[in-house]
Amino acid sequence: MGIYLVSVGAREWFGDGEEGRGDVAAGLNEELERRGLAPYTSVPEEAEVVRGSGTAFEEKLAPAMDGFVALCRAHLSRAEEELLLGWTVLVPVSLDATVELPVESAYDVTTTVAGAPQVLALAERLAAAVELPCDALPATSDNLELTMWFLEGAAKRTAAVRSGPWSEDLDRAFYVAVYLRAAQHSIRRGCPIVHS
Repeated sequence: MGIYLVSVGAREWFGDGEEGRGDVAAGLNEELERRGLAPYTSVPEEAEVVRGSGTAFEEKLAPAMDGFVALCRAHLSRAEEELLLGWTVLVPVSLDATVELPVESAYDVTTTVAGAPQVLALAERLAAAVELPCDALPATSDNLELTMWFLEGAAKRTAAVRSGPWSEDLDRAFYVAVYLRAAQHSIRRGCPIVHS
């Protein structure tokens, strides 16, 4: 068990019933129309989760978040912190404010949709603040690649030769990396990322 961040494809995004997110898709498009924006309809089909393929996203939010929350409070405004930490669905659409939908999500009675471009900008600021060695991280997150990199020792081995603020708290660095890669993936693939 646990909380996962995963990408979803068109069938699940537009689908109805227990496995579908059609209510979220419809509600988001209504709000986009109200804001004078184009609907979000170009969702790719779900990609197979294959390590290293870069076509799907799946990470488990396992480590403690205390250090990450403290980092957010030190480098982001309250509104920026709420944007970064408060979404339940991330979409590759630029949103000047989150969209609150009266649709039950995996861990809340509502769904909060955030724009990946805005989340990416915040994650990049945090990555710069801790000097995250992005070139050393797994480039994809198809099958818990970041989770394994941090939890199975590669992060400690990298920290031994490339120490810096990031290596002072590997749990904190994990969340910076996950939010960074989630936003990058959403934009690159054009797909939603959801808490599951």
